[in-house]
Amino acid sequence: MTLVNFLQNACQRLRADVKGQDLIEYALMAGFVAVAAGALMPSISSSISTIFSQIASVMTNAASQS
Repeated sequence: MTLVNFLQNACQRLRADVKGQDLIEYALMAGFVAVAAGALMPSISSSISTIFSQIASVMTNAASQS
């Protein structure tokens, strides 16, 4: 198998693999809604920042334990 064939097969497998795609889309949508809410209602922007900081710390801890 040549490198070109290998890369073509890898790209085809990546395009066909959609596991987790919905989760990423929902996370992006939640992020966009949070940014829009923070822009429209500045009084809640600190709460949104706190929530995202907590999420980031939980994900960092989970990644370090793996």
